Amino acid sequence: QVQLAESGGGSVQAGGSLRLSCIASGSIFRVNTMGWYRQAPGKQRELAADITRGGRTNYADSVKGRFTITRDYGQNAVYLQMNSLKPEDTAVYYCNAELYSSATPDFRNNYWGQGTQVTVSS
Repeated sequence: QVQLAESGGGSVQAGGSLRLSCIASGSIFRVNTMGWYRQAPGKQRELAADITRGGRTNYADSVKGRFTITRDYGQNAVYLQMNSLKPEDTAVYYCNAELYSSATPDFRNNYWGQGTQVTVSS
């Protein structure tokens, strides 16, 4: 069984910062890409940022220059440092991991965290 545990959401004023954390645990054989998606009320879930196993990062245009994604490969963890937050960043943020579990090492699956709320007030 694989689980993603998120932490770090909260409420801040515009211009503030938050850091999200996500740790994958359980019977993991290998983790590929990890990332953060977000879903605002009434909108579809969208990619905020992700980072490959090789360390290549990808950001949504709306967060470039403000958000930074990093990984701790030993801990199977991914972090999202969010600076200069705007009200439009308000959303539920979900951790995502593409990984191979120990039970099925030949099959890559997608796993999601439970989501953490980020609220930015103007």
